[in-house]
Amino acid sequence: MSKAKEKKGYNRIEEYDKDGADFMATGYRNIIETIGEDPEREGLLKTPERASKAMQFLMQGYDQNPEEILKSALFTEDYSQMVLVKDIELYSMCEHHILPFFGKAHVAYIPDGQIVGLSKIPRLVDAFARRLQVQERLTNQIRDCIDKVLKPKGVAVVIEAHHMCMQMRGVQKQNSVTTTSAFTGEFLDEERTRQEFIHLISTKLT
Repeated sequence: MSKAKEKKGYNRIEEYDKDGADFMATGYRNIIETIGEDPEREGLLKTPERASKAMQFLMQGYDQNPEEILKSALFTEDYSQMVLVKDIELYSMCEHHILPFFGKAHVAYIPDGQIVGLSKIPRLVDAFARRLQVQERLTNQIRDCIDKVLKPKGVAVVIEAHHMCMQMRGVQKQNSVTTTSAFTGEFLDEERTRQEFIHLISTKLT
């Protein structure tokens, strides 16, 4: 890990894999040259280093264990109604073009003797999102991890996202939103339960 960098008036602490960052910086420098830019230009001198550190931050999910995130805050509780955490901010990178996609995740489960600390659900979402991804797989991974660790009566996940690979390139449709969903247990088998979930994620509390 790097050490703190001291500058006039402030102290910045950065944590990253220096060897990995140096290796990626060489690649970014080559990209800058290949597209016709001058990596020695003042504004680009530190761009390869900055970009490599940014990529490490964006891909930090590879260093996290989603199952252990949930297991770190499991509690026995006699509660059997839906638990919903909605509007979870989500940022990920499309594995096809290495361009961002971002939006919101809505995650619910019906406990069967165990609940999880609420903050662990957004952390779980981040652990899977901060990787090269496709939205469909991401949706299933969140569902399957909760189902495996909590063994609830049902899990529901809906993700709504904007994809830069569709908005900046390709079809260039700026207002398109991609929605994916994944269900298990009562959310899959019980229409009433599924409709309650859809209603709740669509409703804004006043």
